[in-house]
Amino acid sequence: MWMSPHESQAQGASGPTADPGFGIYVHWPFCASKCPYCDFNSHVRHAPVDEARFVAAFKRELAHMAGMSGAREVGSVFFGGGTPSLMKPQTVGAILEAIAAHWTLAPDAEVTLEANPTSVEAGRFRGYRAAGVNRVSLGVQALNDADLRRLGRLHSAAEALQAVAIARSIFERYSFDLIYARPHQTPQDWAAELEGAIDHAVEHLSLYQLTIEPGTWFERLYAAGKLVVPDAEAARVLYETTQEVCARRGLPAYEVSNHARPGAESRHNLVYWRYGDYAGVGPGAHSRLGVAGKRLGLSTERAPEDWLRLVEARGHGIVEEEAILPEMQADEFLVMGLRLTEGIDPARYAAIAGRSLDPARIGDLVAHGMVETMEGGRIRVTPGGFPVLDAVVADLAA
Repeated sequence: MWMSPHESQAQGASGPTADPGFGIYVHWPFCASKCPYCDFNSHVRHAPVDEARFVAAFKRELAHMAGMSGAREVGSVFFGGGTPSLMKPQTVGAILEAIAAHWTLAPDAEVTLEANPTSVEAGRFRGYRAAGVNRVSLGVQALNDADLRRLGRLHSAAEALQAVAIARSIFERYSFDLIYARPHQTPQDWAAELEGAIDHAVEHLSLYQLTIEPGTWFERLYAAGKLVVPDAEAARVLYETTQEVCARRGLPAYEVSNHARPGAESRHNLVYWRYGDYAGVGPGAHSRLGVAGKRLGLSTERAPEDWLRLVEARGHGIVEEEAILPEMQADEFLVMGLRLTEGIDPARYAAIAGRSLDPARIGDLVAHGMVETMEGGRIRVTPGGFPVLDAVVADLAA
């Protein structure tokens, strides 16, 4: 099986002015159950999944993507879902071997696998480690049982912390997710829960504000008045509580929803936020690739069995392919880059868009405390601007 050289090294993220890098995203679409807040492309199957058939399809789609991207060095691989920890370790290893066969893997490539606490077993995790995974991300979501039940999670808080302990014993790098702005949650309760989480986190936490997504069960409950979530002002207080506790405990935000000790940032996600290239494979995966002087946006078929049939018939499951125009690229660059506390380089924006950002708009946002300029000319959103990030981005892009 493929093994990453220097696996014991937990390398930090590259600098903000460096090449954003190139990553591979692998989407495993299956879950044991569908969470009521989730709008991801995830599916429950009551019959066993034919992993050998899916591995063969992943290999074919990876070969197709490699043909499009050309020779690149892969700095990160991310197994997302769905629940990738439902995969056999041999499946993960076979996919990593296929990636290594088509691209050059960086000696210190970050290889992350998402896992749910209910599917965490020490033996399985050792199998993932042997296959080449060197970082795991656990979907804990809450550290009290009542809220876990409300969120439709299948694990208890005790099981979640046991899963974190197993991850810590096997992987040098790990992270876990929590959701806040949950029904009836107070800043005091959240601060206490977050303090406890940081005791177990070591280097990285992803902290997401609960949002009501279209098409989810939570949307139906919310529309019927059966689900009450914190209003905008209460959610902002919870957000500010998040920032204060994490900064004080040494895990400052490096992105709107992500906190890490310096050097422990998710390098794969930084590829997205720094507007790098990435190839996505699997049902419902997305890609951004520079091909023949164009930046292409690609999407694959979302339905797992339909994706499988497409790949078997023609070598890939791509159903949408578009050349992204410079103006749209520039908008995407702003949307992604301004999520980061390191901000953006206006010179790169100008190179992408063919025009510079409006100095008058920048000056107005600076005057209102929404953005600030940094050494070297970079622009970043202030702590006061992050809660209204969408409006800041729209103003700059206009």
